[in-house]
Parts: sequence; C-alpha cells; structure tokens
Amino acid sequence: MPIQENAAVPGADAASLARPGGATIAYHRLDGGGSGIVFLGGFRSDMTGVKALFLEDFCRRHRRAYVRFDYFAHGRSSGDFADGTISCWRDDAIAVIDSLTEGPQILVGSSMGGWIMVLAALARPDRVAALVGIAAAADFTRDLLPRRLSDAQRRQLRDEGRIVLQTPYDPAGYLYTRALVEDGDNNLVLRRAVPLSCPVRLLHGLDDESVPWQQSLKLAGKLQSRDVTLTLIKDGDHRLSRDEDLARLARILDELA
Repeated sequence: MPIQENAAVPGADAASLARPGGATIAYHRLDGGGSGIVFLGGFRSDMTGVKALFLEDFCRRHRRAYVRFDYFAHGRSSGDFADGTISCWRDDAIAVIDSLTEGPQILVGSSMGGWIMVLAALARPDRVAALVGIAAAADFTRDLLPRRLSDAQRRQLRDEGRIVLQTPYDPAGYLYTRALVEDGDNNLVLRRAVPLSCPVRLLHGLDDESVPWQQSLKLAGKLQSRDVTLTLIKDGDHRLSRDEDLARLARILDELA
C-alpha cells in the first residue's frame, strides 16, 4: 500500500499510510536494526501516550526500528469512530506491519491492542518475533462490555445501535456500537487454542479496574506457544505506565532481543 506524507500530521517524522476508501493512518517510524517493535494502542488511545513515547525513546537509544500509529478514527488518523470495528483496527495493524516494517517484529499491545496483536500475529505469523501484552483485553466486546450494561443499556445498544458509557479516561465517555460488538464476535480468540508459537510476555496489574487480570490468564492458557510468561503486578493499575512499570517493560524487551 502506498505511503504518503500528510501535512495535517505535525512533526518532522510524521506521515500517513493510505488505506482503502481514502482513509489514512497516521504514524511515526524510526529506522533501526534487529527485530523491530510495533506498538498497538488501546481503545480510544493514540500514539502520543506514555508507553508509546517511552518505547520510541527506548528504540532510539537501542537503535531499534519502531512504529507507533493511530488506528482508524483514533488520534490523528481519519475516520468516524462510529464506523470502527475490531476487524478494521486489526487490518490497520496488518497494513502497518506489511507496509512500514521489515523482518520479524515484536508486537507490544496495550489493552485492546493486546487483542489486536494476537489477531495480527495470526494473520502474519512469519513476521512476528514475539508478543508483549500489557493488560491485554482480548475478547472484551464479549467478556467485559456486556457485564457493564444494565438491561436498559442493552436494549438501547440493540435498538439504537450505540451507547455512550462513562469512563475515567475521557469526560465525554466512550462510544460503543452494535457493529463493534457484532464484529467482535467474529474475532474472538479465547474460545479455542491460539496457534502461535512465538515467545509471549503478558503483564497485568492486580488493581486493574478496567480489564480483570484473569483475561491475561485466559490468553496465556489458550496460546499454543510453550514460551509464555504472565507477570502479575500487585499494585499495578490498567495503564501500567509508572516508572517501575516502564522499566519492567524495557527489561522484557531486552530479554526478547
């Protein structure tokens, strides 16, 4: 797929990746050697978050290739969020791997990005050197979202096709659509064995109030790889963006490299 510069994306190294239908995916990329790193952000997150920028600094200091990007309708990428689905964001990640990276990559997925990284790895197993999940929210549209809805909210989602839920991460709340939930059912990964053999490192905070740590445990159990480690952080929250959390992430990447 063609890569084009986009004046609407600020920053000397900012560019955009053209996608079908005229959409564009905003990204930042570093050149470097060894296995590159691709960061996959969470639901409604963007590529300017603490972990995304930490990884860029880490890769710059270690002269490693790196890509951070915004999914469709996230951050500086184009699109209406109401049109976003797991399949759409999975395809964005695959397009980034195909178009912006060379050789095996370490995929680092945060929250929903932990689900996306598994889907991308299943689609491109030969391009993935390892997976690192941070509070991985695999299958959240089936396992987590329905539990948070009242009967009235379930009816609203069914009848109106959308609902906005309060969240500590955005005063405007998060939009969830019926299309997102229905498409999520087509991308579930925790219902059967996950045929991936690469090393996998999963991190999850025991104080995570957004995604229970049991989701990472389920994922660890479904992965066919024999090189899977789940680390539970006793006082860790959902973001795992404290200095000690980032230092732990750096050690894992050093080990995988």
